[in-house]
Amino acid sequence: MGRRSRVAEAMAAVLLLALGAGCGSRLPESDFEDRGRTPTPAPSDGAPIRVGIITSATSPVGGSAFTGPRDGAKAYFDRLNARGGIDGRRIEVRLCDDGGSGVGNNECVHKVVDEDKVVALVATTALDYAGASRVSRARVPDIGGQPIGAAYDTWPHLYGIYGSLAPRSGTPGWDGKLYGGTEVYRYFKREHGARTAAVISYNQSASAAYARLVERGLKAEGYKVVTEQVDFALPNFRAAAADLKEQGADLVFDAIDSHGNARLCKAMDDVGVEVTAKVTNVQNWTSTVPDDYKDAPRCRNALWATGSSRNFEDTGQAAVREFRDATEGLKTHSQWQLEGWAAARWFTDAAKSCAEAETGVTRACVDDFMNRSEDYTAGGLLVPVRFERLAEPPERRRTCLSVARWRDGRGWVSQGDMNDTCFEVQQLAYEP
Repeated sequence: MGRRSRVAEAMAAVLLLALGAGCGSRLPESDFEDRGRTPTPAPSDGAPIRVGIITSATSPVGGSAFTGPRDGAKAYFDRLNARGGIDGRRIEVRLCDDGGSGVGNNECVHKVVDEDKVVALVATTALDYAGASRVSRARVPDIGGQPIGAAYDTWPHLYGIYGSLAPRSGTPGWDGKLYGGTEVYRYFKREHGARTAAVISYNQSASAAYARLVERGLKAEGYKVVTEQVDFALPNFRAAAADLKEQGADLVFDAIDSHGNARLCKAMDDVGVEVTAKVTNVQNWTSTVPDDYKDAPRCRNALWATGSSRNFEDTGQAAVREFRDATEGLKTHSQWQLEGWAAARWFTDAAKSCAEAETGVTRACVDDFMNRSEDYTAGGLLVPVRFERLAEPPERRRTCLSVARWRDGRGWVSQGDMNDTCFEVQQLAYEP
């Protein structure tokens, strides 16, 4: 059971980029052309194993928008070190904040890859991954990164948290197109009888493009689709909400930012809109819902999230419980933190395998572990992930889905098991 491209997560993150301020230019590739290509030798016995975490910790879209994977990965390595590390060697984490710009990202890649000589990158979460090609040329495995943009479906040696079936030979996807399934829409149709779906967007190019992608998927699953577009500068959410009520929408999807979502929800409550689900994605699957939607109790309790990892509130699962125990000191929790934790575990499994091999823990050995057509679940935290290089994109795939619903007083409540919530769905092309 392979992993599909998660269109909602990737496109929503790109939407954040487009709705934020400009992120600066990229440094010329020639500035780094000959750096970082030589293999990194295995460290001597007992020396720390060095990894890098590049994050847009400060960025035009807000200081905390992209820090979840970093925090989850760091928590994993802290606990691993407390338990003796890998074969007696501790993990030394080198953090770098790229500021959300291409220039900053290239500088971070140069620092951690060329100067710090890390064995691998882990849980990369970069708003503009301008240095991706240089990471690939240096043959540094980048493990469990968030697919903001198309880098993880473009370059070899990059292994995104959701897997990839693309050739990854320097061109995004297949001839510049990526593919994603319609499993989210199938789920609400099959499990909840939804038939009419609304898509809310801004009159802004990236927002409108994402909305069209969602509309295509909904129509492919047989929905009646209601589209609502509001002004980016002066959005009239109340008018949009009133039309949702008039049209009798069962579901609401959006192509707007988090602040706009909160205002939309308040407007829906104000005019008395009741829907089966206000559907959001993994970026907004957080414990901050009560504060984010404090003025919209009805809409807040209609929030549903979908993704490809086990609900961070599902503490009945041992792997989730371990994550929550280790991150007990964090003020908030999120699905992205759990996915960063899973990325760190992925690297650790690779490094432990290499520690037992003659080569030791090297970039090449870790990369060989990652570059396999075998499902990986991080101990049950992920829907099975794999990497293949298919010459042609799949027309249909069996895909599985993690689903949770917000309930005041209970938090995010899992809706079935993600490994059983599976659908055979068509794959739709889109341009990143």
